[in-house]
Amino acid sequence: QVQLVESGGGLVQAGGSLRLSCAASGSIASINDMGWYRQVPGKQRELLARIFRSGGTNYTTSVKGRFTISSDNAKNTVYLQMNGLKPEDTGVYYCFALIRLSYTWGQGTQVTVSS
Repeated sequence: QVQLVESGGGLVQAGGSLRLSCAASGSIASINDMGWYRQVPGKQRELLARIFRSGGTNYTTSVKGRFTISSDNAKNTVYLQMNGLKPEDTGVYYCFALIRLSYTWGQGTQVTVSS
């Protein structure tokens, strides 16, 4: 099993930056890829970015060029650097790990961007 613990959310003004962290523990070797989703009330959870075991990354269009996903394998941690934040980036951010065909989720961290 894998456990994920997120940190780094908070309140920031539009145009500001935040860095989210997701620390993984447990059966790390079983993880295929990791990433971040965002949940906004009344909307479906949206995939923002993912990083593959190979190191490759991909992003949804709305965050491309503003958000950067990276990993520190020595710390078993994935980061989401968010720059140029907009009010529409407000939501709960969830880290995930994909193990075979199953997702493991973190507890979520709130990001609020004020205008």
